[in-house]
Amino acid sequence: MRQESTMRNSDPIPDLVEAKRAPFLALSDRIFDAPETLYAEFRAVAEHEAALRAEGFRIVEAPAGIPTAVIGEAGEGGPVIAILGEYDALPGLSQEAGVAEHSPAEPGGAGHGCGHNLLGAAALLAATAVKDWLAEAGIEARVRYFGCPAEEGGAAKTYMVRAGLFADVDAAITWHPAYFTAVDHARALANTRIDFTFHGKAAHAAGAPELGRSALDAVELMNVGVNYMREHMPDDARIHYAYIDAGGAAPNVVQAKATVRQLIRARDNAGLAALVARVRKIAEGAALMTETRVETRIFSGVSNLVGNSALEAAMQAEFDRLGPPVFDEADRDFARAIRATLGPEDTEAAMRRMGVELDPDSPLSEALLPLDRRPEGGDGSTDVGDVSWAAPTVQARVTTCALGTPFHTWQLTAQGKSPLAKKGMVHAAKIMAATAARLITEPAALAAAKAEHERMLARTPYRCPIPDEISPPILPRPAA
Repeated sequence: MRQESTMRNSDPIPDLVEAKRAPFLALSDRIFDAPETLYAEFRAVAEHEAALRAEGFRIVEAPAGIPTAVIGEAGEGGPVIAILGEYDALPGLSQEAGVAEHSPAEPGGAGHGCGHNLLGAAALLAATAVKDWLAEAGIEARVRYFGCPAEEGGAAKTYMVRAGLFADVDAAITWHPAYFTAVDHARALANTRIDFTFHGKAAHAAGAPELGRSALDAVELMNVGVNYMREHMPDDARIHYAYIDAGGAAPNVVQAKATVRQLIRARDNAGLAALVARVRKIAEGAALMTETRVETRIFSGVSNLVGNSALEAAMQAEFDRLGPPVFDEADRDFARAIRATLGPEDTEAAMRRMGVELDPDSPLSEALLPLDRRPEGGDGSTDVGDVSWAAPTVQARVTTCALGTPFHTWQLTAQGKSPLAKKGMVHAAKIMAATAARLITEPAALAAAKAEHERMLARTPYRCPIPDEISPPILPRPAA
C-alpha cells in the first residue's frame, strides 16, 4: 500500500477535523459537566469509549487493569502513532462555566481546573481525523488513542508504561490547554508521593501521658525535618505534604497512628531517588525521637519529561503551516473579565513560564511563540514523562484561556466551556493530527526521532518509579 502522500501540497487534515468538531466539542462539554477525580472517571471513560466505538476504532477496555482507561486503534500495519488524552478533574474546583467570579456549581465539588475535558476531546478528535485520513489515502499505519485517567496525582500512564502498553509505539503526541501557543519545551519534574504512617501507643493525654508514644508528634517532627532540609536541596526540587490521617479529633488521647503524604519532586529520576533517600532518613529519625514505628508506601510516581528535538521540529513545522488559533473580540472581552480577577503577579509569572515578553495588558496570547524561547521556573509534573521514556514524545501547548490564568483555580474552570477554549481545542486537534500525518508520510523524520530516543536510553536507561508490587489505587465502580 502507498506510504507517500501529497498531504503537504493539499492537506485534508484541517477539513477532517472540522468535519467532526461538533460531536467532540459536545463530548468536551459533557465531561466538563460531570467532573470526576483520579480513578473515579467512570462516566468520562464511558463517553470516550462510546465515541471510539461510534468512529469504528478497535477497543481495549481497562488496559493495565485500570477500569477508567481505554485504548482505541485504527489502521493496519506500518508505524504506530499514539495520541494521548486525559479527562480527570480536580477536587474542590467546581465553578459555573462562563462566569467571571467565584461561583461553584456544586459547593466543595470537583471541577476541570486543568482543562482535561478539552484535552481528551481534542486528542480523540485528532485520532479520528488521522483514522479517516489513513482510510481515505490508503496508507499503511496505525493511530492509537490512549484514554488516560488520573493524571492529577494518580500516575495512570506510569502504570500503563510499566505494563508494556507503549512497547510498539513509534511516537507519541499530546497537548495541554494553556495561556499560550507553542511546542512544549518538555520541562516537567520527576516526582513520587509516599505515605509515611507512624505507629505509636495510645494513652490518656492528662492522666498518663508518659505511657503514650504519639504518632502525631512523629509526623510533626518529620515535617520540621523536611522543612530544614529545604535549604539544602537543589533550587528546582520541591517537597509538599498533606495529612492523610491526623490521628483523630480527640486532643485528650495520645494519637497512636498518623499518616502524612510527602510529594517529592526533582529535576530527573536520579535526583529524585537521592532526595527520597534523604526524606526516608528524616522519617526514621522522627520515629527514633518519638519511640514510634514508621512504615512507608509509595502511592504514585512519575518520571521527568524527556524532550525529542526531531519530533519538536516536526510539530513546529505544522504550527508554522497552520499558525495559532484565531480569536474574536467576544473572546477577548471574556478574557478581560477573567483577567480582572487576577493580579499583575499572575501575568509576570505566566510570561516567565512562556519565556517571552508580551504586552501585560493583552487579554490573550494570540501569537505562535518561537521554539527557541527561554522559559523559566514554574515546572510541575506529569505522567506523560513516563511515556516520553517509553517512546519519542512531543506535546503542544495551545491557548484556551486568558493570559496569566493560574491553572488549578476556579478561573481556569470558568473558561472550560468558553468559545475561546473550544477554538483552542479544535486547533490543538489539527496540530496533533497534522504532526502524526507528517511522521507517517516522512519516514526519515520518524526515524530521526527514534534514533534520538534510543541514544538517550543508551545513556540513561529507564527505571519505572513505581515498584512492581504497587498496584493502581483503583476505586470501585459506583452502583448504577
